Amino acid sequence: MEIKITSLENIHDAAREFIAAMGDNTVFAFYGKMGAGKTTFIKAICECLGVTDVINSPTFAIVNEYRSATEELIYHFDFYRIKKLEEVYDMGYEDYFYSGALCFIEWPELVEELLPSDAVKVTIEEDEQGCRVVRFDA
Repeated sequence: MEIKITSLENIHDAAREFIAAMGDNTVFAFYGKMGAGKTTFIKAICECLGVTDVINSPTFAIVNEYRSATEELIYHFDFYRIKKLEEVYDMGYEDYFYSGALCFIEWPELVEELLPSDAVKVTIEEDEQGCRVVRFDA
């Protein structure tokens, strides 16, 4: 599936389209260059799911926990600062990834071997027109 984000004004429409296509999947690995819009898109998804907490990248905390409007847990990971996999083992990643809660993961390439086999790969890239293009198979 491909979703185009032509501007920040329509990012919530794109997020709703993404949510509608998520199916029963719970772990989503977001790939994209620095500045591609991973955090911004995850923030829009969380807002559309009814998260009222402040949503920002968990760069230093590695994981942020939110609750949706229906009290469902949502985990938002940023593995950019991970130096070795032991750090991820120490945080008990399995408790998150296999919890059945939604997991949105930034910089998954740094923990690739730990991702569940059913994790959905989501890529965000900029096209020639400057639009963000979100691609995934859910």
